[in-house]
Amino acid sequence: MSLPADYHMHTRLCRHAEGDATDLAAQAVRLGIPEIGFSEHNPMPRDDYDDWHPLQEDFDTYLEQVKKARRDHPQLAIKIALEVDYISGLEDWIRDLAARHPWDYLIGAVHYVDAGWDLDNPKKVAEWKRRDVFEVWSDYFDRLTKAAESGFFDIIAHADLCKKFCFYPEKDCTPLYTRLLQAIKKHDLAMELNTAGLRKDCKEIYPSPQIVGLAAQMGVPITFGSDAHAPDQVAMNFAEALQLARKFGYTHTVRFTQRKREIVPF
Repeated sequence: MSLPADYHMHTRLCRHAEGDATDLAAQAVRLGIPEIGFSEHNPMPRDDYDDWHPLQEDFDTYLEQVKKARRDHPQLAIKIALEVDYISGLEDWIRDLAARHPWDYLIGAVHYVDAGWDLDNPKKVAEWKRRDVFEVWSDYFDRLTKAAESGFFDIIAHADLCKKFCFYPEKDCTPLYTRLLQAIKKHDLAMELNTAGLRKDCKEIYPSPQIVGLAAQMGVPITFGSDAHAPDQVAMNFAEALQLARKFGYTHTVRFTQRKREIVPF
């Protein structure tokens, strides 16, 4: 089976992953993947913001690591990107990051629903029990919709990351999904099918089949991402992601080169 490009991968520079870029690229070569993209987390304006964004001093190291991976694996198409947290008030910082390098694409993500709570952080699961789950989901999707509307990004990451620890609201979230997908479509973005959810408590690809079905109805294009944090996670569970995509009629994915998009079959 021919696998699509894996556009969501991390290295040890994010401080919660294993392996350098060339290690993950070597795994992609072993799997016969024609193209990958590194999308390391963005550095934050302050290195003490949290313990899982790369340090500012490692920015150039990231660029050099990807260049080395390209030299080590010339048979593999390797794109370079960032997964950027969309946080209100940090728009100038995002613009600065976008201008620092001729990126192939930028992935927009939301992890924080307020300044002190990254809702997918295993160290902060207890915070979920103090909050109204529907309000958290509403805040999360509102922020992700604003990310889609911002004009900064090419791809929206793990669209329902808020399900990671299986805190599900009792209210219908379809309006939240629809609003997000409408913004993605209007601003000509892609949505990723992120297989990391299968490795988490929720045991489900991000986003859910319901969201993928709605996206297909709206004509929202897709990419594929393993969200690999170690070499053995490259393209992990892509068979399941392809099955999900095909279930709702998808036959093509999109790839990027210096932020220009092309449609390719899978």
